[in-house]
Amino acid sequence: MKSFARIISPACFALAAISALASAPAQAQSADTSFFLTSNGIGNGGNLGGLAGADNHCQTLAQAAGAGGKTWRAYLSTQAADGTPAVNARDRIGKGPWKNAKGAVVAKDVAELHGANGLTKQTALSEKGEVINGRGDAPNRHDVLTGSQADGSAFAAGEDRTCKNWTSSTQGAAMVGHSDRVGMRDDDASKSWNTSHPSRGPDGGCSQADLKSTGGDGLFYCFAAN
Repeated sequence: MKSFARIISPACFALAAISALASAPAQAQSADTSFFLTSNGIGNGGNLGGLAGADNHCQTLAQAAGAGGKTWRAYLSTQAADGTPAVNARDRIGKGPWKNAKGAVVAKDVAELHGANGLTKQTALSEKGEVINGRGDAPNRHDVLTGSQADGSAFAAGEDRTCKNWTSSTQGAAMVGHSDRVGMRDDDASKSWNTSHPSRGPDGGCSQADLKSTGGDGLFYCFAAN
């Protein structure tokens, strides 16, 4: 028996070493993540606690997924109001490039992100590396909060497209994009990742029920700004 133990032990050690090496890339990939679509929303409709609350949600999810060693920002614009200037989502997220949890580059810089980027249902992954439900799935969660125009800039003051700059779940509406690039029509808006249509619903557009009624869940994109 002793002889058999001496023979099998090295094999066991080798298998253990191989297993450890196999698991190493997954951990490194998580730490290298610089873009994700939130796996869950804050749960209070369009009231995210402003940009600071949304950024904190990004940071918390990234930390739990092993990618917290970066400054995370929500891809959200705000509109000019009460003497406070507008904020453009495109100006908040750093310079790129941005990789998802599987290591795929979704855009190399801000220009590509707002042009021919690599965002699809299969690449707009959550911080956990999971595909988010899109059109045809139950439930559909492809409506992503952005409050932004196609070029990543804020809408002009006036008609609310940001649920009162992400502080309201009772008034206003939010511009959303389609994370799966699919909509009810074959047009640019339906295929847009960041500016497809305003939210709407029985309460107006900013409650959690409103967001769910049009195929959303209060999710938003997060980018590492450094």
